[in-house]
Amino acid sequence: MTFFKTLLSAFLLCGTTICQAQNASSPSIIPLPAKIAQGEGVYTFKNKTTAWADAYAGDSIKMVLKQFQQKFTQTTGLKWANGKKNAALQLKLNRNLGAEAYNLNVTPKGIVVEAARPAGFFYALQTLQQLLPSRSVLAGVANDKETKTWSVPAMHIEDAPRFGWRGFMLDEGRHFYGKEEIKKLLDVMAAYKLNRFHWHLTEDQGWRIEIKQYPKLTEVGAWRQSKVLGWDQTKPDGQRYGGFYTQQDAREIVKYARDRFIEIVPEVDIPGHSQAAVASYPEMLACDPENKHEVWLYQGVSADVINVSNPKAVQFAKDVIDELTEVFPFGYIHLGGDECPTNKWQNNADCQKALAAMNSQNYRDLQTDFYHKLQQHIAQKPANKQRKLIFWNEVLHGNTSALGKDITIMAWIGADAAAQEAAKRGFNTILTPQIPYYINRRQSKDATEPRSQGWGTETVEAVYNYVPMNNVAANLQPKYMGVQANFWTEWVEDGSTVEYLTFPRLAAVAEAGWTPQQLRKYPDFLQRLQAEPAYYNAKGVNYGKHVFKK
Repeated sequence: MTFFKTLLSAFLLCGTTICQAQNASSPSIIPLPAKIAQGEGVYTFKNKTTAWADAYAGDSIKMVLKQFQQKFTQTTGLKWANGKKNAALQLKLNRNLGAEAYNLNVTPKGIVVEAARPAGFFYALQTLQQLLPSRSVLAGVANDKETKTWSVPAMHIEDAPRFGWRGFMLDEGRHFYGKEEIKKLLDVMAAYKLNRFHWHLTEDQGWRIEIKQYPKLTEVGAWRQSKVLGWDQTKPDGQRYGGFYTQQDAREIVKYARDRFIEIVPEVDIPGHSQAAVASYPEMLACDPENKHEVWLYQGVSADVINVSNPKAVQFAKDVIDELTEVFPFGYIHLGGDECPTNKWQNNADCQKALAAMNSQNYRDLQTDFYHKLQQHIAQKPANKQRKLIFWNEVLHGNTSALGKDITIMAWIGADAAAQEAAKRGFNTILTPQIPYYINRRQSKDATEPRSQGWGTETVEAVYNYVPMNNVAANLQPKYMGVQANFWTEWVEDGSTVEYLTFPRLAAVAEAGWTPQQLRKYPDFLQRLQAEPAYYNAKGVNYGKHVFKK
């Protein structure tokens, strides 16, 4: 009874949203929950603590519990008993909660988690792991500090995400990192309750996903004659470089992500950023097949785009979508649409003829028509094989009326204005602002920073202080699906540097996607962030050290 009196007092003192002490005793939870009331005492795990999970389709809640138990035992050595009677850890269905929402109630007598869906239980257990005295459970590694007592403080949490889309994009078209690096990134994403991994798999500089109908995409398109990409004074090094994922590799990663409640959105960037594809099949994809085409060795924007007026190129795109659909079960495919030069279309007789047939002088309309044909192809599939299309916001420069309303615009350049324009046209939109959510850019002006873009202005604080959906009219807000950080890899040749530039900035983006805006305060976030090096070190993740206390 004392505990619940404490809860009531806490809410009376702190209002209806949150009680968070602005001192060292604040719970180091990222992202910050929507409501917290701190209680008295702790719950201490014992050997063979009894746990129970309510039944759900496919025993998926029990699977979430088992996943947590395995990590906990691996770290602590403490084992579990399972049974409903006298269960100290209970996962109970509460169908009144949202799909990703949860309640977490810790008393000295036990822990009760409520959620409506497996995802909610999973997120509750991520929070619980952050409350433990060591980050080693969250990292899934044996505890090397010999923690003797595994306790969590008494508290009551009611939590739900602000946005349904909380994403991270990695570009592997420019550089290739491999399965283990992707899995490590997915692990950290899950810890921060991020739920969308946008996988940028094709570029001018490389094609990274097996398409069985077109084997040259990986035989030719996945390889180039330089690891480093030429830019300014930097010259190609002549080294054969590349790699790709088989469809079996991709399926393995999809399963790994789904086990962590992350959906993968594949991106095949067409018709621009497609020189690697054009180099693989110039006879059907090039505007000038008579000329030499090779996988690009440089940064920037290549003019070697797909000839969208060629029926064989359209069929190629349809075939690629068909195979992606079989590998990636989530309901979205990203087709790029950004930075597509029209130079070669303007000099191609078939493209000129196709544009004239549309009664248009805007070459962007060729791109829109190309996407419309792909939409029509997708619409003919069975319902479980249909996919919604996502594009970068440059698609708004063409006549989008042919695409209907069921597309999503990722707003990156002039993101706030572009997102509002997309919403006004009736499209869903996702905020991915170049500044400051392109977290491949330098995070400080320190001379030790690795080669990357920018001037060190995209600090953790700058990333954190971006306000999504700021000053957006109420009638447009339902079109805003969420937020996403992007990592472009022109300069980044290894996974360790990806990690260094990504963390802890991705934690700041995660909080923007989850936590109510009115609760977000950078000083408080910075205080909670101080616990993260222990997690990164346990996980073997490189990270930027600029904001951590020495």
